Amino acid sequence: MYFKEDGVMNGNTMLLNATSTAQLPAVAAEIISFSANGRIFLFHGDMGAGKTTLIKALCQCLGTEETVTSPTFSIVNEYIGAANKIYHFDFYRLKNQSEALDMGYEEYFYSDAYCFIEWPEKIPDLLPDHYINIKINVIDSDSRQIIVEKI
Repeated sequence: MYFKEDGVMNGNTMLLNATSTAQLPAVAAEIISFSANGRIFLFHGDMGAGKTTLIKALCQCLGTEETVTSPTFSIVNEYIGAANKIYHFDFYRLKNQSEALDMGYEEYFYSDAYCFIEWPEKIPDLLPDHYINIKINVIDSDSRQIIVEKI
């Protein structure tokens, strides 16, 4: 069962728990609502924790009808949402931050589009001052604890 715990850490942090992927549309709606005007989302979690799966649910929540896939080799995928563009980054394969500079990351991050960033630890010096930090903890094969924090 999906549930939300409010008020954790002064209202800037939300804790969500999901016990199946069927609950992800509700989880995604909670995250979008909680983020208010936030456009930059950083995703942390072990390989296979469900970062891309959650991003798919977020893209659907934002109105994209396109198939959402991991941009592991392309680094960034672009989708059209109901009201905004959505950029999905996977920086796992970057060797250094200069590769993100070379691809013109600023044009994406500061475009007012939604930016969903997997493996942001690969570009620590390039991250904006304000973002939504999402940490996915694996509880078991079906359950995830999702911590959402406004930075």
